[in-house]
Amino acid sequence: MNVLEKLKENPIVAVIRKADESNIVPIIEALSRGGVKAVEITAETPRVTNLVEKAVAAFDDDVLIGVGTVLDPETARATIIAGAKFIVSPTVNVDTLRLTNRYGVLNISGALTPTEILTAYENGAQMVKVFPANVFGPDYIKSVHGPLPHIPLMVTGGITLENMNDYFTKGGMAVGIGSNLVNVSKLQTEEDYQQLTNTARQYIDEFNKIKQG
Repeated sequence: MNVLEKLKENPIVAVIRKADESNIVPIIEALSRGGVKAVEITAETPRVTNLVEKAVAAFDDDVLIGVGTVLDPETARATIIAGAKFIVSPTVNVDTLRLTNRYGVLNISGALTPTEILTAYENGAQMVKVFPANVFGPDYIKSVHGPLPHIPLMVTGGITLENMNDYFTKGGMAVGIGSNLVNVSKLQTEEDYQQLTNTARQYIDEFNKIKQG
C-alpha cells in the first residue's frame, strides 16, 4: 500500500507545530493511542530533520510521518532524507513538486482557487491541500470538487469536531488539523497527554460516523 492509499485510510492528519526533540515522540504516541495515524511536523520547527528521524525511528510504519509548511525543494530534500513519507506545502511550488516526484515521495501542494488546484495536479501533486479552507467553508469544497472530481483534496484551516464531517461529505478526502487537535504549549503533564489521546479519539469517532453511514 502506497502513502496516498494509507492517507485515504487514515485521513485525519495531525499538524504538529513548535514541538521539539523531547516531546515529539510522546505527542505522536498520544495521537496514535487515540487512533490518529498520520502526522505533519511543520518545517519551520528548529532541527526539524532531527524530529523526523526520531519520529520515524519510533513509529516506523505504524504512523505516517510527514513534513508540512515546506516552501522550497531544499527543505523537501532534507526532510525526505530524514525519513519523511510525505511533504505538504502551503502553496504551489513547481520546483518542490519536481523534487518530490524525483524521489517518489507524495507531495500535497497547498492551493485555494480551481486554477491553483489544477496547476498543482498537472505538475505532479497526487493530492492537493485546499488552504485556508475556513475562508469559504465546506460548500466551497463541494463546488470545487464538481468540475475537478478526479483530484483528491485535503482540507486544512479551521477544521473542528463540529465541522470536520461536513468537509468530508462535501468532497474532502483528508483533513489537516492543527491547534484544535494538538496544542503543544499546553502539553505539560501526563494528564495533558491523556487529554490529547482523548481528543484524537473524539475526532476518529466523529469520522467513523460517516463510515457507518
